[in-house]
Amino acid sequence: MDSLAPPPPEVIEADVARALAEDLGDGDVTAALLPDSPERAFLLCKEEAVVCGRPWFDACHRALDPNVRINWRVSEGERVGAGTVLATLEGRARALVSAERTALNFLQTLSGTATATARFVDAVRGTGARILDTRKTLPGLRQAQKYAVRAGGGMNHRIGLFDAVMLKENHVRVAGSVEAAIRRARESSPGLPLIVEVEDLEELRQALEAGCDRILIDDFSVQQRREAVRIVAALPAGRRIPLEVSGSVGLDQVAAVAADGVDFISIGALTKHVHAVDLSMKLGPCPA
Repeated sequence: MDSLAPPPPEVIEADVARALAEDLGDGDVTAALLPDSPERAFLLCKEEAVVCGRPWFDACHRALDPNVRINWRVSEGERVGAGTVLATLEGRARALVSAERTALNFLQTLSGTATATARFVDAVRGTGARILDTRKTLPGLRQAQKYAVRAGGGMNHRIGLFDAVMLKENHVRVAGSVEAAIRRARESSPGLPLIVEVEDLEELRQALEAGCDRILIDDFSVQQRREAVRIVAALPAGRRIPLEVSGSVGLDQVAAVAADGVDFISIGALTKHVHAVDLSMKLGPCPA
């Protein structure tokens, strides 16, 4: 899941079709006032960012003008400074202005997620900890946002409720214990990764004894977290299970959390607290 390969074309096309239908309705009445002549445009980034979302940007424009020419000057996942011209375009004037907002919405949102991820990745660099996303994504844009996390250097957690078993507090409560919940999960879905959330050090010991693929220590105190790392590190190599930290870890805290020796840190804010990157597309020749 670390690959930067985008989602399948049909996923991107479906995202774009929904977004264009939402914006265009039965036609762009303002663009219809323009002569439909050949026109040029350029795409400008107004702040430091990690660029992400080119496949969606391209698909928006090509849906309205299959012959549009888009010349990208930067790569997907590239860090750019304020004032960078990202791309130039040549196409029909009406199609360029009709696709503009939808194309920018995808690019600014996904670049925002990639940029936020890169900041967290930079903060833990050299510690061995990896930054994960969560399922706290914008409805309908999960694959797009998880792709943006990868573009920013992060890793994807499970995609949905189908590709990994993740036992949390409510599942353990119904099952009766951590051990019972793990046993049922192994019997029901033996081929899937199994992640177990624990609430305290006793549940951690139960999860280590029963066995799983990753243990999530949620909202542990600093002392509890360090003790959890110590307990796991003291086990024989074959019994060690990776530890994941979650629970409102901010950019100002993440380096200290990583330094304690955990393996993963999941950050819901990467995809739910979206700060869109400031972009604009202007008609006319590129100034430089």
